[in-house]
Amino acid sequence: MPKSRRDVFAAINDPTRREILRLLADDALPVGELAEHFRISRPAVSKHLRVLRESGLVREERQGRERVYSLSARPLQEVRIWITQFDRLWAVRLKRLKPRVAVDR
Repeated sequence: MPKSRRDVFAAINDPTRREILRLLADDALPVGELAEHFRISRPAVSKHLRVLRESGLVREERQGRERVYSLSARPLQEVRIWITQFDRLWAVRLKRLKPRVAVDR
């Protein structure tokens, strides 16, 4: 991974950035429309978009005078793989819990 590229985990750490990703999962949007969903300034939304762009999570495309952003979900694969290790942990814990629950009935 290039040194200039931001960490995906750091990028999704912020709740505003996670909400931006959720909004972009439905459709590509210009920064003005994205900003309407938040109680922060348009420049603040643009800063969040820059972090997401540098992490590879969003793409920016110029359409006339507007910059339109779209989700690039591929970097989230790294997060999914990391979370999957905890799926096994929960499976083991639930398997251990099952006999205890059956006894209590």
